[in-house]
Amino acid sequence: MARRRVRLIFGRDLVTEPVIYHLGKNYEVVTNIRRADVTREEGWVLLEMTGEPDELDRGVTYLESRGVRVEPVEGDVVE
Repeated sequence: MARRRVRLIFGRDLVTEPVIYHLGKNYEVVTNIRRADVTREEGWVLLEMTGEPDELDRGVTYLESRGVRVEPVEGDVVE
């Protein structure tokens, strides 16, 4: 199992979409929201993902295909 921590950045059109739910449901990825700030206009989520490396890659590809900006995170997560 691998762990990846990322910052997801959502625009207005994605704030109400359940993309993290679909990430966990459609891919073998366990998600853990560590921090978030979401308004009607925009949002960001610090997300910890656990799974096999290829599933994590597939999950990130899914997020990006939906228009979510995915950035790696180092040390900015609540332990």
